[in-house]
Amino acid sequence: MAELTRVRSMLFMPASRAGMIAKIPRLAPDVAVVDLEDAVPADAQDAARDIAAAGVGALDPDGAAIVLIRVNPVGTPWFADDVAMAADCAAAGLVVPKLESQHQLDQVRQVMAEHSRLDGLLVAGLETALGVADARILLARGVSGAYFGAEDFIADIGGRRTGGSQEVLYARSQVCLAAHLAGIPAIDQVVTDLSDDERFLADAHAGRNLGYQGKICIHPRQVALAHQVFTPTEAELAHARQVLAAGEAGVGVVDGQMIDDVHVRMARATLARAAPAEGTGPAQGTAPAQGPGPDPP
Repeated sequence: MAELTRVRSMLFMPASRAGMIAKIPRLAPDVAVVDLEDAVPADAQDAARDIAAAGVGALDPDGAAIVLIRVNPVGTPWFADDVAMAADCAAAGLVVPKLESQHQLDQVRQVMAEHSRLDGLLVAGLETALGVADARILLARGVSGAYFGAEDFIADIGGRRTGGSQEVLYARSQVCLAAHLAGIPAIDQVVTDLSDDERFLADAHAGRNLGYQGKICIHPRQVALAHQVFTPTEAELAHARQVLAAGEAGVGVVDGQMIDDVHVRMARATLARAAPAEGTGPAQGTAPAQGPGPDPP
């Protein structure tokens, strides 16, 4: 299974919007997701599939962003055709929403194998009560990454969504922990208020503090905000280098704080987050305003 190395931002866009797909290089997310699920009504699925295939195929194959196709959930009438299109076009792999069982994962892999794409990226969407409850089981089975879909989760469980996100703290933490144990990146929940950058930044910092490696974005302007939070600052990098140097020299104190093996591991993780990798976009700057993306995951 292929690996995701850097995913500070995962920008979702409707599969039916050829113009937005064409702008992926300029929008510069780490990962771009061309969405056939929430963003496309049932009667427009066939047309959107064609638009997506053509749009992704027209992109520069050496572009910085990793491009994935979010297919419709396993068991829907469109799933098999979606996977076939994603496998045959230039996309790097799939995003599969609302995964809930090992059987569903087996079905995904079977269809991917039929199209000789078992080497493609496979990102799992955990956004239902059952999917979150079984997150550790699902993510231990060789997926490339996972995202937590707070909106669908809270609707499934019958809760109420709030600005502070306390109602999804357990589920949000569960998905992040399961991804960590599986050794794959976890991508944090969406912020649906497109007019409030401070709220996005606060929510992204909360996800970063939990251990998430990146953030779902549903508008291009959120990409630069996500990079701002999930790219280590110069001060963080300098401190990480000091800690590593101290660890190698056997020095037990840096800036008045005791240093042990856990701090060395954290320093290495910080430096790894900053390392250039295929599929990276700029860490700063504001993306040009575009129309809204799909409904939130």
